[in-house]
Amino acid sequence: MRTVFTGRARLLSGAAIGAIMLSAIAGGAMAQDAATTDAAQVDDIIVTGIRAGIESSIREKKNNTSIVEVITAEDIGKLPDVSIAESLARLPGLTSQRLDGRSQVISIRGLGPDFTTALLNGREQVTTGDNRGVEFDQYPSELLGGVLVYKTPNSTLVGQGLAGTVDLQAVRPLEYGRQAIALSARYEWNDIGALNAGSTDHGERYTISYIDQFADDTIGVALGYAHMGSPYQSERYEGWGYPTNNNGDLIIGGEKVFVMSGDLQRDGYFGVFEWAPNERFHTTLDAFYSEFDNTQMISGIEFPLYWSGAQLTQANAENGLVTSGTFTGVNPVVRSDRNDRTSTLTSIGWNGRLELGDDWSIEADLSHSAVDRDETVTEAYAGTGRNNLGPTDTINFQVDGNGVTVLDTQLDYADPNLILLTSPQGWGGDVIPGGQDGYYKTFTVEDELNAGRFTLRRELHDGTFSRFTAGVSASTREKSYTANEFFLGIPNGASVKIPDAYYLGTTDLSYAGVPGVVTWDALGLINDGFYNLVRNPNGDVRAKDWVVKEDLLISYVMLDIDAMAGSVPVTGNLGMQAQYADQESSGYQASGTGANYQSVYITRGDNYLEILPSANLIFELKDDLFLRTALSRTLSRPRMDDMRASRTYNFNIANNVPGRPVDQGPWSASGGNPELRPWIADVADISVEKYFAGNRGYVSAAAFYRYLETFIYSANIPFDFTGFPTGGVDPVTNQGVSYSPENGNGGVMYGFEFALSVPFDLFSEALDGFGGYFSVSQNQSEIKTDPAAPPTAIPGLSETVGNVTLYYEKNGFQARTSVRYRSEFLGEVSGFASSRTLRAVGAETIVDAQIGYEFQSGPVEGLSILAQVNNLTDEPFYTYNNGDERQIVNYQNYGRTFLVGASYRF
Repeated sequence: MRTVFTGRARLLSGAAIGAIMLSAIAGGAMAQDAATTDAAQVDDIIVTGIRAGIESSIREKKNNTSIVEVITAEDIGKLPDVSIAESLARLPGLTSQRLDGRSQVISIRGLGPDFTTALLNGREQVTTGDNRGVEFDQYPSELLGGVLVYKTPNSTLVGQGLAGTVDLQAVRPLEYGRQAIALSARYEWNDIGALNAGSTDHGERYTISYIDQFADDTIGVALGYAHMGSPYQSERYEGWGYPTNNNGDLIIGGEKVFVMSGDLQRDGYFGVFEWAPNERFHTTLDAFYSEFDNTQMISGIEFPLYWSGAQLTQANAENGLVTSGTFTGVNPVVRSDRNDRTSTLTSIGWNGRLELGDDWSIEADLSHSAVDRDETVTEAYAGTGRNNLGPTDTINFQVDGNGVTVLDTQLDYADPNLILLTSPQGWGGDVIPGGQDGYYKTFTVEDELNAGRFTLRRELHDGTFSRFTAGVSASTREKSYTANEFFLGIPNGASVKIPDAYYLGTTDLSYAGVPGVVTWDALGLINDGFYNLVRNPNGDVRAKDWVVKEDLLISYVMLDIDAMAGSVPVTGNLGMQAQYADQESSGYQASGTGANYQSVYITRGDNYLEILPSANLIFELKDDLFLRTALSRTLSRPRMDDMRASRTYNFNIANNVPGRPVDQGPWSASGGNPELRPWIADVADISVEKYFAGNRGYVSAAAFYRYLETFIYSANIPFDFTGFPTGGVDPVTNQGVSYSPENGNGGVMYGFEFALSVPFDLFSEALDGFGGYFSVSQNQSEIKTDPAAPPTAIPGLSETVGNVTLYYEKNGFQARTSVRYRSEFLGEVSGFASSRTLRAVGAETIVDAQIGYEFQSGPVEGLSILAQVNNLTDEPFYTYNNGDERQIVNYQNYGRTFLVGASYRF
């Protein structure tokens, strides 16, 4: 009897069935290959769909010499998640952080996105964000052939990360081996509705992919296009802070309630040309291009409460927190904001491999990656009158079970005759008399990376080692960030009614106790010249601009192992990598405002060499029982905004006195550090894997230990202010301190992972078609930047991460439910003035479900249909202060997203 595998969608991880289900149901039909041998003649068992994917995935995991997790899609159009981050978040030891309800960045083994490097076809990529962490929603999952996640590196891996490396991979048309055309379309909506006046809650996605081979299968071509128009909504609450009242109880200082309606438009294109005229030469040319437009409409109200002139007339407290009461004399700020972000990503790579003889081969690889991002952030204000002169509100408040302060207001904020365009609180009155009427800022990010790599290999036939590899890689990268910021002012300081042409209607805020609020087109008013734009004269705006340049020269050697330890087969590799980095940054050192503004432009940098050895050993203790061990030294280069040369500084004449300590002298500053060195860790890994039932299932247990030799933290570090302007005053010293990122002491991280993949028919034939995948990870850290200081939390570390997926697949019907959990963690969020802020994020459990049917015969063979729901339980996202989940800083509800669609492959 022979088993034939014809399924073409698979999730390799150590078994992440959740993504396999997505691939099988939504990616396209699982049509059987016409070349498959007739089962009746040879007594074949035909295994298709999910089960074929799992079995082929397990075989690949067994054969890899590193500890890895992989998602593969042998058929095109088989990865239907919003982005590849959704699929990655289901792998053992991996999880994601949501942004606006969708997975965007990845944490591996408790380390956040700063510690993970992303590659495309083995080449490091530029990023649309401010730093190195890739925002994975830029990459349409439908256009990827697979993803390989390295948890342990080998020395040939260029682009190692402290946590791991994620290699996004395009399909290879010659390896695919047949012609295929795949079409898919999906319609989506959100049950929370279109929250902002003028927004929508309906979207669409469609893809087309084509693969073929020509010239006797020596030329292969793959082309693809994916479009996504995905609206998203959120109801949001932000607490300004929790001061202490006269009774010693915590009380809400102020709050902001608003709704956000977003529209994500993404168009992705890919092309692969592959040529292998003979067995000795092989070359590929890959190109990927993505356009990413994200528009957000935001309507809401800011309520200055305890931190304002409002009066607290009564208060009821429980366990040290005021949970209800009344404020009088409240003067809110009504806001209608808009955020627009446009990004383009281009990635081109060429690879050529030549066999020089029976044992020698050479390989060359050239690549270019570039990003251009333009972003605007618009705030427009309205209220009952300018500078606290209009009617005020009396507000009753009550803290609900989620820690959200719900209001009962008296004023009608939906009345366009009452709510006027103005500056209710008089903010910015030092720049614009009577206060600013809004704020407008633009950001531009440009990121370019060019790289070349040359590798030499020799096959070895005797002894312990089977192959020798040596190579060198050189790259140059430049990333810049430019900001422009303006105050908005209404001519003559008037308070005016919203012009009818820009009035959008009323937005419902009843979830927060406010029946409605006026909404208007603020960006339209700016573009049509309604406001005066007054450039922000403060030095901190100029100091936001920076340029970082980085040249890397990496050399590596590696020996592949194929030997015996007694009667035990041993495979793996030993190697070493040397990284030489030459880095510099330029930026303004700025001080003061207006007529007192001063600045100096500086360029500083550093260079260093790091040696990174690695070893991966796999012992086959028995048939299908493997012990994997790995030792390595890894690094992650610093965040690029941490490496910026720009900073704000202050020259305090009162402290310009001889003999004062440096940290109490006239000079102080805050900003980046161009001399920053990378995070470095020594890592040990061990994994035991047992495969059973002919690779139909497996169970594994793994552990890791990281000793972080260095860690990056912010502190006052010595700085030379020679040449900085002082306004004509002679400084008694040019030495001072700058509050900047610095390399400090590290600590340890360690963790444990368990994974099980099993088809349930192993227990009973009655369960044929059912199966499940389960994984759980435990992570701990003890990081001390200062031996005398308490331990520091690592961004992105959840102590517990778990995934459960149950599925059913039989006779064309497919269904699955996936649950992923992560405990609380320190997350990176957007704070005041869009600055990076680290804040405690609450635990969350995300549930997704999907059903589908695939037509396996007849006139519609090749057609599949699906229905899907994401965030089935409407799980909120929330952050809080001081380890107290009652002190909610941000609370967001996203609603459930529903999708229905069909795909066809022929």
